[in-house]
Amino acid sequence: MRRKKDTRKKNTGLEPLVKQSRKCRFTAAGIKQIDYKDVNLLKDFINETGKILPARLTGTSAKYQRQLETAIKRARQLALLPYTDSHYS
Repeated sequence: MRRKKDTRKKNTGLEPLVKQSRKCRFTAAGIKQIDYKDVNLLKDFINETGKILPARLTGTSAKYQRQLETAIKRARQLALLPYTDSHYS
């Protein structure tokens, strides 16, 4: 005799890191280009270890996610943003 599959949703207790907003922040503001010199804006899209947050967490559209990644990488090359968090032993 076969058992019925449990279809109830399991509570894992994990919450998302960042609340998703369904609209792209840059589209709503009417921003055409993301500037690599705007460090305060770019810091919102980097986690505490220095990794770039994915679009599924930030709600950024694909077009602006590509611009955001290149802007963050340029800012890192010019030492405006760190590559990683501070290394303390």
